[in-house]
Amino acid sequence: MKILKRRAIGGIVFVLAIGTLSHFLYEWTGQNYVAGLFTPVNESIWEHMKLVFFPMLLYSLFMIPGLKGKFPCLPSAYCFGMLLGTLLVPVLFYAYYFVIGRDVFFLDLATFAASVILGYTAVYKLTLNCRAKAFSWLLYALVAMGIVCFMIFSYNPPPLAIFTPPSASFS
Repeated sequence: MKILKRRAIGGIVFVLAIGTLSHFLYEWTGQNYVAGLFTPVNESIWEHMKLVFFPMLLYSLFMIPGLKGKFPCLPSAYCFGMLLGTLLVPVLFYAYYFVIGRDVFFLDLATFAASVILGYTAVYKLTLNCRAKAFSWLLYALVAMGIVCFMIFSYNPPPLAIFTPPSASFS
């Protein structure tokens, strides 16, 4: 359990660091098309969900092979935690936005950090109790659908508020 806890804490640090750097990668690469598939291409909430999803996915490629033998429930737990952390970004953002009526940078950072921490808390707990294992194929399918949706909607977003920057969607 100690190694799982260390890896989960390492995952939190990794996702917070890579997610933060990813926020700027699209601009740093001169708006590279491929970079935009994995990193935000604008300030919409949808695009900011990538800051949790893809760094967690990347870290899982390191974490799962190394620990799956000792923790057979890790892949399904990881998928659940990744989906939870990603979905918490819009839930927490819109919750605070509708209470105070505006976008606050500090609260955006807190939303990101809380989403990552809660996602990894779920990974840790579900790895130990195996409750997500019964839903493995559903979770794998949802992660795959998430990847496809991010690929499609990065450059072809539907006309919904979550796909436009908050300043444009609530004005």
